[in-house]
Amino acid sequence: MRIRIPLIIAIIGLTTISCTTNSSRKPVLYTVGDSTVKNGQGDGAGGLWGWGDFIHQFVDTTKITVKNHALGGTSSRTFQKLGLWDSVYQNLNKGDFVLIQFGHNDDGPINDNFRARGTIKGIGDESEVIDNMLTGERETVHTYGWYIRKIIKNAHKKGAIPLVISPIPRNKWTNKQVDRNNESYGLWAEQVALEERATFIDLNEVMASKMEDIGQIGVTGNYFYERDPTHTSARGAVLAASLIVNEVRNHENDLSDFLIDYPQIKLPKKKNLFLVGDSTMADNNNENAVGWGVPFAKYIDTTRLNIFNRALGGRSSRTFINEGHWDKVLDELQPKDYVLIQFGHNDAGAVDKEKYRGSLDGTGFETLQIIKGDTVQETVHTFGQNIRQMVLQAKEKRAQPILLSLTPRNEWPNGEVEQRKDTYIKWTQEVAESEKVPFINLSNKIAAFYEEVGRDSVAAFFPKDHTHTNIHGASLNAKIAAESLKAQKQSAIRDYITVTEF
Repeated sequence: MRIRIPLIIAIIGLTTISCTTNSSRKPVLYTVGDSTVKNGQGDGAGGLWGWGDFIHQFVDTTKITVKNHALGGTSSRTFQKLGLWDSVYQNLNKGDFVLIQFGHNDDGPINDNFRARGTIKGIGDESEVIDNMLTGERETVHTYGWYIRKIIKNAHKKGAIPLVISPIPRNKWTNKQVDRNNESYGLWAEQVALEERATFIDLNEVMASKMEDIGQIGVTGNYFYERDPTHTSARGAVLAASLIVNEVRNHENDLSDFLIDYPQIKLPKKKNLFLVGDSTMADNNNENAVGWGVPFAKYIDTTRLNIFNRALGGRSSRTFINEGHWDKVLDELQPKDYVLIQFGHNDAGAVDKEKYRGSLDGTGFETLQIIKGDTVQETVHTFGQNIRQMVLQAKEKRAQPILLSLTPRNEWPNGEVEQRKDTYIKWTQEVAESEKVPFINLSNKIAAFYEEVGRDSVAAFFPKDHTHTNIHGASLNAKIAAESLKAQKQSAIRDYITVTEF
């Protein structure tokens, strides 16, 4: 009698599980299916993963090899028509396992000039001869059940063990319940499995039930993204894989012999995003002076990207460096992290008196020696050199710096929004171009909106002074920043940003 031990999942940083080789052939666990089994290249592009990308972490890979042959966009029909099943079948051996999941794409058109991937509904022997508009070939199209049955029979013929899985549920809800497919593809998958004496795993039902336990709010943004109800995040893919494994245990399938009782599941390591700037970006704990970095977090996919707002009020590019704030960011920077850098408002201050935060004009390498408080000597650099230093040091850490212009003030000389086009905006752009990093003219984009809605409407964004916005103004600036980053083809940060309506 097998003792069932509860599955415990520990989520830690991504590493690769190594395989121990031996002289005898290990059985292979194949997965075949669509993008819900393997999305894209299986590298999490766009934050989307298939459960087949994580199933290997639940098995003892010293005893069994896992090969994910699923391909996004395929149906049970096109997976075979494209020869993808043949490549698995030719390598199947006695004692191998095949996890089979199709259905999401089988519901498409049988014949069109776009994908032509649909199958006839049901499990019968009906067929339809078509002149495929996509391939130009004559083709006989069968039922969904016919294609699934063929894979099962092929596997049995080779002495392999097929396991049929109902399609993963979509993140679609009706009256607080997840929509099932137990009257269509889930039902037909079960019927064919029973007829062909293959193990059936009702992933659709068990995962839908688990999603209902979590609740729609908890599921969306964690296991699925709001923008995509079909494809799972890494957490969603791990959840699906864990439920499949639990069902394998419940069925007393031979695959159970290769499962790990206490798998240490490793999710992809998150990257980091640091915001570096002044009070127009910072969290100032003041409702009348809210930096756009505060509401900006809602546009970030925080399941894959940590966001740290390190902007500080009252700082210039000079004082942010000299006071050690930039060094603290550098200490935390990891390869492939992102840094948004925005200064200019305080760099126009006095260079050698008062707050000692002004920078020299321009982007050159000239310096000025000053004495602070009659005793402390300081070398003051140009604004551009300060920004350049941050860029170069971030690059040394193999991080991706992105420069943004300062935000516009609520000042309207000559009836137009005040902008520093010939100074801080220009200098920031010059550094970006010389160091080949992305640049966003945030000032120009925000000013265009201000001028569109008019001076009176904009005044409501600035209750404190002409520089600092309230939460409404900060939210506008954050959205424009997010839209601009989303459009940035120079940087992969666009992959982590979702922009909703303002």
